[in-house]
Amino acid sequence: MTLIAWRPEFETGIPDVDHEHRQLVELINRLHGALEAGADKEDIARFLGEVFARISAHFALEETIMRKHRYDEYAEHKAEHEKLLDELRDIMDAHAADAYFDYREALSTAVRDWFVEHFRTKDARLHKKLGI
Repeated sequence: MTLIAWRPEFETGIPDVDHEHRQLVELINRLHGALEAGADKEDIARFLGEVFARISAHFALEETIMRKHRYDEYAEHKAEHEKLLDELRDIMDAHAADAYFDYREALSTAVRDWFVEHFRTKDARLHKKLGI
């Protein structure tokens, strides 16, 4: 089962950003599939670490583009990035402490809903404002 289905409205028109968005969606869907298949704790920890690292790197790319173009909503956009990274860290910490019993719910809440809304609103505005 796919957690996030790619939709054309997720595209920003910035090739590097769109490429990374697609890769992140694929990675998150692979993590979701591993969870559905009953992956063990170590596999889930590796997936969560990879998701966190790739999302962090992607946010760095977006933030570089925003700074380069003196994007007017840089602070707000960056704050959303930091919020998701904090939520992902919380999920990773809870996983390490065996504090979660339903990773699918946590992943859905923290990642799917956030990404869908962020792509549709913040990243779409970034593309429109920068005219890239």
